Amino acid sequence: MKITVETIIAAPIDVVWKAWTTPADIVQWNAASADWHTTQASVDLQEGGHFSSRMEAKDGSLGFDFAGTYIKIVPYELIEASFGERILRVEFEQTAQGIRVRETFDAEPTHSIEQQQAGWQAILDNFAKYVAAKQAA
Repeated sequence: MKITVETIIAAPIDVVWKAWTTPADIVQWNAASADWHTTQASVDLQEGGHFSSRMEAKDGSLGFDFAGTYIKIVPYELIEASFGERILRVEFEQTAQGIRVRETFDAEPTHSIEQQQAGWQAILDNFAKYVAAKQAA
């Protein structure tokens, strides 16, 4: 089953793209809740390149690497990647309100569809807040 989450960000595409693909930015926004954070990230933004984000509970009780390989890159428009047996598609679309960032990904069997959708949406919402704050600075 595929799950889709999205947001619209009132910022130029180059700012949105850079915040999405730069490790120093990723560690600032990539968390689903305040008790988690990303401690390190790496990006080799090319087809066949790898990415990784180390996500950890702030209390040190849990952690995992979200990692995979880029399948298709269309700058400022599309990132497709595989992670494990799953596929992620991230679309960047100009709208009258700003840049729509839409993520579609394969669900996994461990957590409910609702949990997965809520978690990924929370991360995307953090991303939107982060970019908005950068724009305001």
